[in-house]
Amino acid sequence: MNKYHQRARNLYDPKSDKPFAISRSKIDLFLECPRCFYLDCRLGLGRTSIPSFSLNSAVDALLKKEFDLLRKEKKPHELMTLYNIKAVPFDHPEIDKWRENFVGKRYLHEGTNLEIFGAVDDLWINSQKELLVVDYKSTSTSKEISLEDEYKQGYKKQMEIYQWIFRKSGFKVNDTGYFVFANASKEKPKFDKKLVFNLSIISYKGDDSWVEPTIFEIKKCLGSDEIPDSDPDCEFCEYRKLIKSFEK
Repeated sequence: MNKYHQRARNLYDPKSDKPFAISRSKIDLFLECPRCFYLDCRLGLGRTSIPSFSLNSAVDALLKKEFDLLRKEKKPHELMTLYNIKAVPFDHPEIDKWRENFVGKRYLHEGTNLEIFGAVDDLWINSQKELLVVDYKSTSTSKEISLEDEYKQGYKKQMEIYQWIFRKSGFKVNDTGYFVFANASKEKPKFDKKLVFNLSIISYKGDDSWVEPTIFEIKKCLGSDEIPDSDPDCEFCEYRKLIKSFEK
């Protein structure tokens, strides 16, 4: 049975005065290709789904548990000490809610009536009472880990959106956030039913000045009755064009 169909829920209605929720991933989609974004959020024709990365989710869950052990005690993790990060995991009654997928931290942007939200991996707090946005990443590479790879530029946007949401929600947020990388080693002589991860931290100084202008662009896109042009580099749109050319 074909399970792919046109979605009828969570679609933007220009005539409705109810706030419309836009996730961090939907902002990513708009930046990648306005056409794909419009097809998804206005017409219910999203890109085909891909399987979730269960191993990455498991690493995220274990890292959260590890930092949670220190959260109530207001003590730094040994990795934070190793990288001279003078902060502790942030303890807040809603921290679990902010980290829950499809719930996350939400902010209603009054200028557009769009509710921007995203599920953060973690938050730390320094001695100046500034929040530090933290994102966990899993990988397996023998190369030096950096943020300069092309596909990792989205990581930076992701962090800046989270920084913007928490700032707009009234929190004092430091420009610097942190990526905690769990790098699975492939150097062991045998699997032995376990993976060995090396943990490292890379800091990133964010700039969220692009976020609000983008939200206004998203609102304009959603409010139009015309499907926008594709991004020239969108492989999904190019694939659809290629299929149509053969069908003709």
